[in-house]
Amino acid sequence: MIEGMTILVGTIGSGVHVSRDGGGRFKQIFKPVPFEGNVRALRVDPTDPALVWAGTDVGLFRSIDGGNRWAPVATPADGRQIWSVAIDPTDNRYVYVGTQPGGFRSTDGGETWVEMNIPVVEECLVGKPRTTNVLIDPRDPAVVWAGAEIDGVFRSGDRGVTWTRCSDLGPSPLSGDVHSVAIRPDADGATIFVGGPFGLTRSTDEGATWELTELPGFHERNEFAYCRMVMVKADDPQTVFVGTGDSIPGETGGLRISRDGGATWKLADLPEQPNSVVYWMANHPARPEVVACASLFGQLFWSTDGGETWEKCRRGFGEIRALALAPSA
Repeated sequence: MIEGMTILVGTIGSGVHVSRDGGGRFKQIFKPVPFEGNVRALRVDPTDPALVWAGTDVGLFRSIDGGNRWAPVATPADGRQIWSVAIDPTDNRYVYVGTQPGGFRSTDGGETWVEMNIPVVEECLVGKPRTTNVLIDPRDPAVVWAGAEIDGVFRSGDRGVTWTRCSDLGPSPLSGDVHSVAIRPDADGATIFVGGPFGLTRSTDEGATWELTELPGFHERNEFAYCRMVMVKADDPQTVFVGTGDSIPGETGGLRISRDGGATWKLADLPEQPNSVVYWMANHPARPEVVACASLFGQLFWSTDGGETWEKCRRGFGEIRALALAPSA
């Protein structure tokens, strides 16, 4: 177990599960978040660990007691799947929600919302593009990034009022299949990381140009790894995590860790081979040494030493799509 931590797991088909004792026991939320519903996004307020947001296929929900009790939040997103939620760490009145398609923003903590004019295409290879990630730039909260599946990366410099499309990530339409966006600040600016089907794409010039890093695959049918979530450790920008697999959902996966800002990578020594792609991860600035990751098909792992050693949760889940950590009250 992870002493002093709350773990929240979002699933497809069984809603939200919450453990307030660090993984010893989990409680399934039965209402108002649908207990047989799909939860694709979980976000803990970076300045208030009791405030948690959940994005579902039937709307947005909020908890003010660390995930025990929930209430629906009225948004114009009714009828759209919610894929991502972001909260400004400097001013939590600014909340961003990525939907299929586009997204919405609030400047008053979720009381009122306006639609963001993200210039996504009307149709892509999977239908309407999904805004899989909305990310506040750690260097400047006015800068907001969004990744769309399958339509590339977008950037706003005015807290989501206006948006521009970054350059293409590669030559194929699937190069723009953005699964996750992460930012590693450094003395010279930042590296923007994007997880995608062909590997890890990065930019060091604010999205003007991109370079693909192909990570090793898992078997002869999978020369290069499929990459899902990318996460920069909360207290150490040199430590970057990438969830990988042989495909989506895949038959096997692994968590890769870089301790040198993405120059080199190694597979984490998880106690059991993931049974599918490592789909999502979680970290919290109040306890940055605690890291959690989940396979798409229900395995949950955690580390209490920054990713050096790992444990597997005894509890299995169905299909995991979202994960969050928060210090317990």
